[in-house]
Amino acid sequence: MSAVVAIPESPVYRPMRDSDVAAVMAIEKRAYRFHWSEGIFRDCLRVGYGCWILELGGSIGGYGVLSLVVGEAHLLNICVTPEWQGQGYGRLLLEHFIELARERGAYQMLLEVRPSNKPALRLYHTRGFEQVGIRKNYYPGDRGREDALILGLPL
Repeated sequence: MSAVVAIPESPVYRPMRDSDVAAVMAIEKRAYRFHWSEGIFRDCLRVGYGCWILELGGSIGGYGVLSLVVGEAHLLNICVTPEWQGQGYGRLLLEHFIELARERGAYQMLLEVRPSNKPALRLYHTRGFEQVGIRKNYYPGDRGREDALILGLPL
């Protein structure tokens, strides 16, 4: 008797479309207390930022937004739906954006992260990102504002 082992379906990456924004917003609201607005996502699509979706089995499990300007990539948003967190999809999505940035000739990638977001900090540090600055009072918080750590990765 032989056992059949189910091989997990590989994630599919595709550009975000206007029609995805409602589903992205549903994830964004569950994943973040202080989330982006629908208008921000629509503006990112309108101006041509690299807005990408990670799908698995036809379901949106993550997304991100990348700005590229004069050789510098800025990861503006990266999110994995709460049900998929802790399973490596954030790392896969991050690698996708790093590869996109390299393909488009970026020499470095920057991002901001809350100091309180320990899982994201672990992911970024294990991937080689290092702190290059701080943006004071950048994020809204429950008790005032929270600083942002600026992390950079040479590409």
